[in-house]
Amino acid sequence: MPAADQINADLADFVAQFYDDPLGFVLAAYPWQEPGPLADFDGPDQWQREFLAWLGAEIRARKFDGQHAVEPIRAAVSSGHGIGKSTLQAWLVDWITATRPYCRGTVTANTSTQLDTKTWAAIIYWKKLSITAHWYEINTQRLYFKGHRADWFVAPQSCKEENSEAFAGQHAANSTSFYIFDEDSAVPDKIHEVAQGGLTDGEPMWFLFGNPTRSQGAFHRACFGSDRHRWKVWTIDSRDSRFTNKAQIAEWIQDYGEDSDFVRVRVRGLPPRASDLQFIGQQLVSDAQTRNVSPLPDEPLIAGLDLARGGSDECVIRFRRGPDARSIPPIRIPGEKARDSMHLVTITADVLAKNYGGQMVRTLFVDATGGSIGGPVADRLRQLGHRNVIDVQFGGESPAPRLANMRAFMWSRMRDWLSTGAIDASPDLEIDLTGPGYHHDKGDRLVLESKESMKKRGLDSPDDGDALALTFAQTVAAAAPAPMPYRPTSAWG
Repeated sequence: MPAADQINADLADFVAQFYDDPLGFVLAAYPWQEPGPLADFDGPDQWQREFLAWLGAEIRARKFDGQHAVEPIRAAVSSGHGIGKSTLQAWLVDWITATRPYCRGTVTANTSTQLDTKTWAAIIYWKKLSITAHWYEINTQRLYFKGHRADWFVAPQSCKEENSEAFAGQHAANSTSFYIFDEDSAVPDKIHEVAQGGLTDGEPMWFLFGNPTRSQGAFHRACFGSDRHRWKVWTIDSRDSRFTNKAQIAEWIQDYGEDSDFVRVRVRGLPPRASDLQFIGQQLVSDAQTRNVSPLPDEPLIAGLDLARGGSDECVIRFRRGPDARSIPPIRIPGEKARDSMHLVTITADVLAKNYGGQMVRTLFVDATGGSIGGPVADRLRQLGHRNVIDVQFGGESPAPRLANMRAFMWSRMRDWLSTGAIDASPDLEIDLTGPGYHHDKGDRLVLESKESMKKRGLDSPDDGDALALTFAQTVAAAAPAPMPYRPTSAWG
């Protein structure tokens, strides 16, 4: 036998001993405390060790023989932010694919951005660190054992309801069919229903992970409700993980209060008391991405300009005409270019002078919050003769008394509009709309989560979301009908 083949055979024998020992696999498969990215780590966190040890015990109890189907293994982790959920998911994928020939798996997350940049990215990262990395081909579409693309693999899939069939028909009668759902609180119930079909044969496994942002839905039922008896549930407080930013957590508790919904969800891993913490749900956004609409002839064209705060933020101009916020593409100005206010004025003035399919912008709402350049930009545009430019202070007084400020007011109007409106399928807009949480202040007014708070928990500034929200700052009157030309009439009519 060639030396390379003998090495692979020896490695296969070594890995096989971890069939029912996922914790042992994780400790053996990665270069812990060796020079490189794991030099300062000796292995999993305590809660991860407990999870993996429990999983091994469940496998041993079922005694799958490769022929007769066993009861599905179901586990759900509801947690605060930053405890290492994505890392554990990556270990599960690596262990299953390495120890179970002809396994088949599907991984999903609440949004395409989460799935691509966090969940699937973590799977690729850890697989490349693994002692079995050379066995596999890995790309953005699939991870599979070389030579077995169709029958020994795991693949990422969008959780949009129209993609539910991608979760059907996944069977591995002589191996393991498995599902991993990340940020599952916002994954539609329909996806869960279809995935059930992949648990009917072989040695099936299903793992749910997420912050419990909703007080309803499949994730809530699995962790806290009527389906809890079917799942092994972990509720992890971020303060109990050695990987989390304790100073940041302390700041959140000081700002929001120990028993606030924000801290309950983002720190303690508990569901919100009164309602969903996610201000705009995934399904509302998904429906708006596929809905077809037709504006009325007199609907005015409105634009919103959200200003960058520097760094990776962008200045974004978004357009809306009645129910249609899809037809005109957004305009993006990188943050570094937006530092030149005159460059920004030039671009915006061109927008105001342009004809968009027979429509010109009736009103442009500009983010003039705090010390941003929005105020000076708006002033200069008005000096140039554009009287249809209006400043908006996000922290200004709300026209609605139960909403804490203008930003909460605009986003509330936008959320209502999404039930009948149409948006583009941009991942940037999708993650922006579904990203912010909310809480209520001491006066029981709704407060939308700030950009700064979102960034501290790993989300980008919602530039696209705020730009679209600006189009709801005020009601803009419909276009006046063109006057009829004067035609003198005679006494005869």
